[in-house]
Amino acid sequence: MNRSEAFKLISECVLLSTASFSVYYLLSTFLGDPSHRNNDEKDRTAKHLSNLKSKNPELKKVLSSLSNYEKILLAYLITPNDITISFNDIGGLDDVVDDLRESVILPLVYPQLFQQYGTLLAAPKGVLLYGPPGCGKTMIAKALAKESGSNFISIRMSTIMDKWFGESNKLVDALFSLANKLQPCIIFIDEIDSFLRERSSTDHEVTATLKAEFMTLWDGLINSGRILILGATNRPSDIDSAFLRRMPKRFNINLPNSEQREKILIKLLSDIEIEFNLHQLIDLTEGLSGSDLKELCRNAAVNSTREYIRKHLIDKNGDLKDNNKKITLRPLKLNDFIDSMEPDRVMKMKATIDLD
Repeated sequence: MNRSEAFKLISECVLLSTASFSVYYLLSTFLGDPSHRNNDEKDRTAKHLSNLKSKNPELKKVLSSLSNYEKILLAYLITPNDITISFNDIGGLDDVVDDLRESVILPLVYPQLFQQYGTLLAAPKGVLLYGPPGCGKTMIAKALAKESGSNFISIRMSTIMDKWFGESNKLVDALFSLANKLQPCIIFIDEIDSFLRERSSTDHEVTATLKAEFMTLWDGLINSGRILILGATNRPSDIDSAFLRRMPKRFNINLPNSEQREKILIKLLSDIEIEFNLHQLIDLTEGLSGSDLKELCRNAAVNSTREYIRKHLIDKNGDLKDNNKKITLRPLKLNDFIDSMEPDRVMKMKATIDLD
């Protein structure tokens, strides 16, 4: 082989290698890698992995052997130490809280206590929280994980859906295997009706196999009684009956009645000074959810703060004054709340409530 032929062969090898690398790079960039996740998820995974190893030395060996798919789902893990909400922060749902403590938390925390009667007293396979939006379903879910000391994996449809065929099934399998390694663990699925809705013959093949995989793993890994599927929905009738059967404990978190609104408002205004009869506000807020009540109280505080700013911090020209005095906001008045309400609601209640 002469020099020109050798040079030509080397050039062709270099060109082929460069072309192969370019094709791989383009496919990885524009089509994506089946196990690819963004940098934010990778950072969360690394952070959670480090925290778990430092706080749970007994899990170091298990955590070091996590699969790539389990590491992907680790980004959606919330440890009980990271949750700031407890049952004490929830007002007006005492009956639900008591039932959850007895039927869910105790079997998760003390499984040996419920082994005397075999599987009859084991923790339920699943719990469903249903009711109108803003009534505290997600708040209860977080408090349940906090009170039971359970790891909390919050997933959405987008978490386990992947464009590559078969990858979604692997992610579902990894979800249950990760929960099994980190038990006690709660797998929380918000808007569960969007994922486990009624099955039909028109379902896409990927969706059908994904639901079948989920059901199989649900039955297979919950036997220990320390893994719980917790779902929340506004439309329980849309959930497939096969999945509903696996959630025997169901709690209707409805709009609060007057007694519940009183408890919620007392918690929301516990550190706030008010100058009105709280029962006036309770009557005026009929039909509002817990989330609505929180927003109403926030708006009332904003109204009072805005009044102070206009009187003491802004001059006639609209410029900020130099103010070295201690800021003291006045107590909240009923009108602070009324100004944040819809006019129709106020007009409707004027006939029965003294708003002065």
